[in-house]
Amino acid sequence: MSLVKFNKKRPFRNLVTSDFFDMEDFFDKGFWNQGLINDDFWNGRKGEPALNIKENKGHYEIELAAPGFDKKDFNITIDDGCLNISAEKTSEDEEEKDNYTRREFSYNAFERSLQLPENVKDEEIKAKYNDGILSFKLDKKEVAKKHKPKVVEIG
Repeated sequence: MSLVKFNKKRPFRNLVTSDFFDMEDFFDKGFWNQGLINDDFWNGRKGEPALNIKENKGHYEIELAAPGFDKKDFNITIDDGCLNISAEKTSEDEEEKDNYTRREFSYNAFERSLQLPENVKDEEIKAKYNDGILSFKLDKKEVAKKHKPKVVEIG
Protein backbone atom coordinates (compact mmCIF):
# COMPACT_ATOMS: atom_id res chain seq x y z
CA MET A 1 0.00 0.00 0.00
CA SER A 2 1.22 3.51 -0.72
CA LEU A 3 0.11 6.87 0.60
CA VAL A 4 -2.31 8.55 -1.80
CA LYS A 5 -3.48 12.13 -1.42
CA PHE A 6 -7.24 12.49 -1.50
CA ASN A 7 -8.48 13.93 -4.78
CA LYS A 8 -11.40 16.36 -4.29
CA LYS A 9 -12.72 15.95 -7.80
CA ARG A 10 -12.81 12.12 -7.72
CA PRO A 11 -13.89 11.08 -4.20
CA PHE A 12 -14.24 7.35 -4.97
CA ARG A 13 -10.72 7.04 -6.37
CA ASN A 14 -9.09 6.52 -2.96
CA LEU A 15 -11.40 3.64 -2.12
CA VAL A 16 -9.59 1.55 -4.69
CA THR A 17 -6.02 2.68 -3.97
CA SER A 18 -5.99 2.81 -0.16
CA ASP A 19 -7.05 0.53 2.69
CA PHE A 20 -7.72 3.49 4.99
CA PHE A 21 -10.54 5.89 4.31
CA ASP A 22 -11.10 9.28 5.96
CA MET A 23 -14.89 9.45 6.19
CA GLU A 24 -15.15 13.13 7.10
CA ASP A 25 -12.98 14.09 4.15
CA PHE A 26 -15.11 11.97 1.83
CA PHE A 27 -18.41 13.55 2.86
CA ASP A 28 -17.09 17.09 3.35
CA LYS A 29 -15.25 17.36 0.06
CA GLY A 30 -16.69 14.55 -2.05
CA PHE A 31 -20.38 15.32 -1.96
CA TRP A 32 -20.88 18.81 -0.59
CA ASN A 33 -18.03 20.72 -2.20
CA GLN A 34 -20.08 21.66 -5.27
CA GLY A 35 -21.50 24.90 -6.59
CA LEU A 36 -21.12 28.40 -5.17
CA ILE A 37 -19.45 27.45 -1.90
CA ASN A 38 -16.62 25.58 -3.62
CA ASP A 39 -13.73 27.25 -1.76
CA ASP A 40 -11.40 26.51 1.14
CA PHE A 41 -12.95 29.15 3.39
CA TRP A 42 -16.20 27.21 3.77
CA ASN A 43 -15.18 23.62 3.12
CA GLY A 44 -11.46 23.61 3.91
CA ARG A 45 -9.82 21.27 6.40
CA LYS A 46 -7.51 23.95 7.80
CA GLY A 47 -8.22 23.18 11.47
CA GLU A 48 -7.43 19.47 11.24
CA PRO A 49 -4.04 17.94 11.88
CA ALA A 50 -2.00 16.34 9.11
CA LEU A 51 -2.11 12.55 8.95
CA ASN A 52 0.48 10.04 7.66
CA ILE A 53 -0.25 6.34 7.15
CA LYS A 54 2.51 3.84 6.46
CA GLU A 55 2.22 0.10 5.86
CA ASN A 56 4.96 -2.26 7.01
CA LYS A 57 5.13 -6.02 6.69
CA GLY A 58 3.37 -6.84 9.96
CA HIS A 59 1.67 -3.59 10.94
CA TYR A 60 0.45 -0.14 9.95
CA GLU A 61 1.76 3.11 11.43
CA ILE A 62 -0.35 6.25 11.71
CA GLU A 63 1.09 9.61 12.72
CA LEU A 64 -1.11 12.59 13.49
CA ALA A 65 0.47 16.04 13.98
CA ALA A 66 -1.26 17.59 17.00
CA PRO A 67 1.13 19.99 18.74
CA GLY A 68 0.01 21.93 21.80
CA PHE A 69 -2.17 19.17 23.26
CA ASP A 70 -1.59 17.00 26.31
CA LYS A 71 -2.29 13.26 26.55
CA LYS A 72 -5.36 13.97 28.67
CA ASP A 73 -6.87 16.15 25.89
CA PHE A 74 -7.33 13.20 23.50
CA ASN A 75 -10.32 10.89 23.23
CA ILE A 76 -9.62 7.81 21.09
CA THR A 77 -12.24 5.15 20.44
CA ILE A 78 -12.73 2.23 18.08
CA ASP A 79 -16.31 1.66 17.04
CA ASP A 80 -17.43 -0.83 14.41
CA GLY A 81 -14.06 -0.87 12.62
CA CYS A 82 -13.64 2.90 12.75
CA LEU A 83 -10.80 4.66 14.59
CA ASN A 84 -12.16 7.92 16.03
CA ILE A 85 -9.68 10.53 17.27
CA SER A 86 -10.77 13.76 18.90
CA ALA A 87 -9.08 16.35 21.08
CA GLU A 88 -10.19 19.49 22.86
CA LYS A 89 -8.15 22.04 24.76
CA THR A 90 -9.11 25.33 26.38
CA SER A 91 -7.00 27.86 28.24
CA GLU A 92 -7.72 31.14 29.96
CA ASP A 93 -5.40 33.80 31.32
CA GLU A 94 -6.46 36.82 33.34
CA GLU A 95 -4.37 39.71 34.65
CA GLU A 96 -5.78 42.54 36.78
CA LYS A 97 -3.92 45.83 37.15
CA ASP A 98 -4.86 49.14 38.71
CA ASN A 99 -7.14 50.44 35.99
CA TYR A 100 -7.65 47.49 33.60
CA THR A 101 -8.21 43.76 33.34
CA ARG A 102 -6.61 41.74 30.55
CA ARG A 103 -8.33 38.46 29.79
CA GLU A 104 -7.22 36.02 27.07
CA PHE A 105 -8.64 32.65 26.20
CA SER A 106 -8.19 30.04 23.50
CA TYR A 107 -10.04 26.97 22.31
CA ASN A 108 -8.68 24.28 20.01
CA ALA A 109 -10.44 21.08 18.95
CA PHE A 110 -10.54 18.57 16.11
CA GLU A 111 -12.06 15.22 15.15
CA ARG A 112 -10.80 12.63 12.66
CA SER A 113 -12.28 9.22 11.81
CA LEU A 114 -10.58 6.49 9.82
CA GLN A 115 -12.23 3.32 8.58
CA LEU A 116 -9.77 0.55 9.41
CA PRO A 117 -8.94 -2.27 7.00
CA GLU A 118 -10.38 -5.65 7.96
CA ASN A 119 -6.88 -7.08 8.55
CA VAL A 120 -6.20 -4.87 11.63
CA LYS A 121 -6.22 -6.33 15.15
CA ASP A 122 -8.34 -3.53 16.59
CA GLU A 123 -8.16 -4.95 20.13
CA GLU A 124 -4.35 -4.48 20.13
CA ILE A 125 -3.99 -0.92 18.82
CA LYS A 126 -1.30 1.03 20.66
CA ALA A 127 -1.12 4.83 20.86
CA LYS A 128 1.70 7.13 21.97
CA TYR A 129 1.94 10.93 22.16
CA ASN A 130 5.40 12.48 22.01
CA ASP A 131 6.65 15.92 20.86
CA GLY A 132 3.29 16.88 19.32
CA ILE A 133 2.91 13.65 17.30
CA LEU A 134 0.17 11.15 18.14
CA SER A 135 1.39 7.76 16.87
CA PHE A 136 -0.53 4.53 16.44
CA LYS A 137 0.71 1.03 15.77
CA LEU A 138 -1.89 -1.27 14.27
CA ASP A 139 -0.85 -4.91 14.04
CA LYS A 140 -2.09 -6.96 11.09
CA LYS A 141 -3.93 -10.25 11.33
CA GLU A 142 -4.54 -12.97 8.81
CA VAL A 143 -7.83 -12.60 7.02
CA ALA A 144 -9.54 -15.52 5.37
CA LYS A 145 -9.11 -15.21 1.64
CA LYS A 146 -12.27 -14.94 -0.35
CA HIS A 147 -12.82 -17.83 -2.69
CA LYS A 148 -14.26 -17.59 -6.14
CA PRO A 149 -17.93 -18.49 -6.33
CA LYS A 150 -18.47 -22.15 -7.06
CA VAL A 151 -20.93 -23.03 -9.77
CA VAL A 152 -23.37 -25.72 -8.76
CA GLU A 153 -24.82 -27.66 -11.62
CA ILE A 154 -28.35 -28.97 -11.54
CA GLY A 155 -28.52 -32.70 -12.13
